[in-house]
Order: sequence, then structure tokens, then C-alpha cells
Amino acid sequence: YLEHKGLYRHIKDEVPEGEHAVPIGEARIARAGEEMTVVAYGSSVHLALRAGEELDEDIEVLDLRTLAPLDRQSILTSARKTGKVLVAHEATRSAGIGAEVAALVTEEAFEELDAPVRRLTAPDVPIPFSPPLEQSVLPQLDDMKEACRELLAY
Repeated sequence: YLEHKGLYRHIKDEVPEGEHAVPIGEARIARAGEEMTVVAYGSSVHLALRAGEELDEDIEVLDLRTLAPLDRQSILTSARKTGKVLVAHEATRSAGIGAEVAALVTEEAFEELDAPVRRLTAPDVPIPFSPPLEQSVLPQLDDMKEACRELLAY
């Protein structure tokens, strides 16, 4: 179990009253859309939501919530619906979950895609501890917006 330190004290939301459990292995549609899908988890979900709002585009944001088990069906359903998929995460590009999601969509929904699957990730370097250096390595809102613009224009 991992938590993203950047989400502490920066993201606020309502907490359901009473008992509440998040189902393991079930992604959620954080934002419905028809033109493209951003598959993300952790802080990348919030970047994708902000990008969708600021760009005022019909972007679906699929919050994976868990990586193992991976909700393959939700990923494929959204990919088939929109025809364009951007996988976004803060891990490095090589050997990350983005490559696995891209492979899944390419293998199982290739004929229904309108564009190649794209990834928005950190480069293949160690993630620095210094906040200014960390920000220079991790994907930022402008990076998310640019990746969405490019994929929407394809």
C-alpha cells in the first residue's frame, strides 16, 4: 500500500458518512467524457481532472484506484468508448504500469482506437527529493494539458 505524499494537505474532498469501503480492483470514472480517456491513479487523477476542466474538453478520467488487481474491463470499456487513451502516472516511463495499460489496450482494443495509446510519465531518472527538482521531473498540469491537446488533435 502506497500513498502519494503530494496529496497530503493539498487535495480536499467530502468523506462519506457512516461505513465506507473502496472496492479493491474496481476503477471509478472520476469524470465522464466521450473524446478521449485519461487512465491514471494517485495525483495524476487530479492533474487529469484539472486539465479536463481547464481545457473544457470532453475528457473521461478513469481513476484506477488499485494497480493489482488491475480493472482491465473498465480500462477497455472506456478505451473502446472514446477511441483515444492517455495513460498518466508519476513513475518512470520504462517498466511502469503505463506500459502494461498501453499493452492491454493495444492488444484487446486496437481496432477500436482512433489514435496510438500515449503515455505521460516521469523520465527514466531517479525521482529527486528536493521539491524544486522533483517538480522538474514529475508531470505537471501543463504537461497533462499538452498531452491531452496532442491526443485530441490526432
